[in-house]
Amino acid sequence: MNQMGVIWITGLSGSGKTTLATEVVRLLRDQGKTVLMLDGDRLRNILQSSEATEKNHGREARIRHAFQYSALCRLISNQRIIVVIATISLFHEVHEWNKEHLRGYFEVYLRVPLDELERRDSKKIYSQFASGELTNVPGLDLEIDEPVNPDKVIEFDYKHSIN
Repeated sequence: MNQMGVIWITGLSGSGKTTLATEVVRLLRDQGKTVLMLDGDRLRNILQSSEATEKNHGREARIRHAFQYSALCRLISNQRIIVVIATISLFHEVHEWNKEHLRGYFEVYLRVPLDELERRDSKKIYSQFASGELTNVPGLDLEIDEPVNPDKVIEFDYKHSIN
């Protein structure tokens, strides 16, 4: 991460992306770096695509949104601002584009087992899916692509969980 530009933190809902991104931003700012944090949930609200429908939460729409996030990261990082983004965006085509087009791209993948994600479930996504109220949930009924050769994989460890 010597020439930082974009730190792309990815994983399923509830994996700790925002928590990790917040801490990374704090550490970088403590070092005097200029950093901007982007969060997938907030970006969806800004782009007016947060309503859960097939039209804006299916695979193709999610890929479109992920490419918008990538373009925004590129715009900001080209101005020598470090971008830390927390987003699910688990699609090979997005990761490959990022690797080719984002200055100082560093990909972090948070791998957390489904039973732990279901236990955390702060947004009630997994319980709503289980009850049939929600569809197009990445990793459940919506196919995801685990990153190929991310720069860092953080595996959940039950013995060292802070929860």
